[in-house]
Amino acid sequence: MKVLTVTGYKSMELGIFKEDDHKITFIKSAIKKKLLNFADEGLEWVLISGQMGVEMWTGQVVLELKETHDIKIGIIPPFEKQESRWPEPIQQAYQELVMAADFHQFLHKGEYKGAFQFKAKNDWFVDKSDACLILLDDEFPGSNRFFYEKAKQARNYPIYLITPTDLDDAVEELRMADPDYWS
Repeated sequence: MKVLTVTGYKSMELGIFKEDDHKITFIKSAIKKKLLNFADEGLEWVLISGQMGVEMWTGQVVLELKETHDIKIGIIPPFEKQESRWPEPIQQAYQELVMAADFHQFLHKGEYKGAFQFKAKNDWFVDKSDACLILLDDEFPGSNRFFYEKAKQARNYPIYLITPTDLDDAVEELRMADPDYWS
């Protein structure tokens, strides 16, 4: 696999409303663990649409991994100014991520015109990547369920998941890595 699409919940679907929420550390850790495994197997590109939440955190993780791995990040938003209604700190983090990306291009010129743009985005990402990684809890699907359904319809398209169990493991690993945990 050379190209991986990553998606998941938006931050508010996870009950995260601030960029300094400690839960983000655990989610990023789980994403990083999966991406490191894929990078060791030859992953070259990570593709995201740049939506707030899992996708932006993935972009930040990839930027961190670029220091030690030959991996690139591509951001392909479904339309221009997708971040215009987001809180200011998240807009700023998005702009910083876009500026550091290896590739950035809008799927549709112009601003939001309709739900068809999201469907076209899902189609494009499945078509342009070799596999996907989705943070997903089957019991509580969010907006990521639309991409997940599209990915399941594709032939020979591997779907990798970050599950609640993976997040629990990330929490435990980070706790155990803290020297204060052992004292």
